[in-house]
Amino acid sequence: MKIKNILIAITIMLGMNVGMVTAESPADLNDLQIAHVAYHADNIDIRYAHLALAISENPEVHKFAKTMIRDHEAVNEQALALLAKLGAQPQDNFLSQSLLEGADKLINEMSALRGAEFDRRYAENELAYHKAVNGLVENAFIPNIENAEVKALFEAGLKIFKAHEHHAEMMVKSLK
Repeated sequence: MKIKNILIAITIMLGMNVGMVTAESPADLNDLQIAHVAYHADNIDIRYAHLALAISENPEVHKFAKTMIRDHEAVNEQALALLAKLGAQPQDNFLSQSLLEGADKLINEMSALRGAEFDRRYAENELAYHKAVNGLVENAFIPNIENAEVKALFEAGLKIFKAHEHHAEMMVKSLK
């Protein structure tokens, strides 16, 4: 039940139709499907960060966004290298598709904001996004990953992304 609650939180956060994701569970994804979700989740956060760099004038928001780009690109590079080593390709699935759809909607929404309103929305989204994705990784993905090298990569990434969550929390508090 905890996994379903995490998935519902992600769908609500991203403004998606909750009914469309109850048909499948993230706990049922295989390693290659999990890799696909993680890769897209990283790329989504990179997109949010580029948007923040383009719109925000706040130095703290810029610093955070640059950290997101650096860290998420690094994890994606490691993941792609591991997939190449394993001779595997990530597999598309319902969750990666839902994440992409929700991200497009949020990018459009945030693109219309400026100044402090944008900064607050970006920071709040980063906090909610990291909480939801970290919960999904910790509670649904890591326990179900079969390949030891893939699991180790996710465990290392989770430590980095929990630090992002804490940083986002501090940024939200400072922007109120």
